[in-house]
Amino acid sequence: MQSTIWADALALTAKRGRVYGPVNLEIGEGVTVLCGPSGSGRTSALLTLAGRMRPSSGTAEVLGYALPRQARSVQKKTSIAGFDDIDDLEVSVSVGAAVRERRAWLAPWWSIVKRPSNSSFAELAQPIFGDVPIPAVNTTIWDLNELQSMLLRVTLAQMSNPSVLFVDQIEQVHEPRSRRILWERLGALAETGTAVVVAATEPEPQLWTGLSSQPTVISLTEDN
Repeated sequence: MQSTIWADALALTAKRGRVYGPVNLEIGEGVTVLCGPSGSGRTSALLTLAGRMRPSSGTAEVLGYALPRQARSVQKKTSIAGFDDIDDLEVSVSVGAAVRERRAWLAPWWSIVKRPSNSSFAELAQPIFGDVPIPAVNTTIWDLNELQSMLLRVTLAQMSNPSVLFVDQIEQVHEPRSRRILWERLGALAETGTAVVVAATEPEPQLWTGLSSQPTVISLTEDN
């Protein structure tokens, strides 16, 4: 397997003790699931690998860039979705406003960024949403269901064309049937060439049956 990400004795500690690690891992293409119970440091581990959090010890490499020394380069090549207090959606605004804000963030400072039309947003979102109904741009975000909301966050994350997408806490889509669809959509994204790394409480083989791409599972609570 050609590694997209690897880590050696990667760990993070805080005043109250260990957050995660030391962990050794190797991640390639496709969908990889980083599993661990609440409090195991899943979110912090993903943020470290995404170049958004500095580890206390150990080494890692993402897409050929060394962490933490080249964290800014890693940030430019990766994206995140589903992280509380980081990519939360403002529920009182419209889908179109959220897309426009993301486009403005990515565009040069001098650009004039217009709100998307229904057709342009549908073109952007279809690879992520698949057969899931794509909301109109004037839909208020609080009117989206959990699956649509998460797929919108993934769509916004993909607007930077990352090589790796990190998705936190997949169980925030609570209903198993909807979460099965989310796994399908993340698998479809991985098949286009974007490596997908997902944090989960535990493996969900009952939801993975029949998927064209079976996730690779890495446990944060076992020797790797």
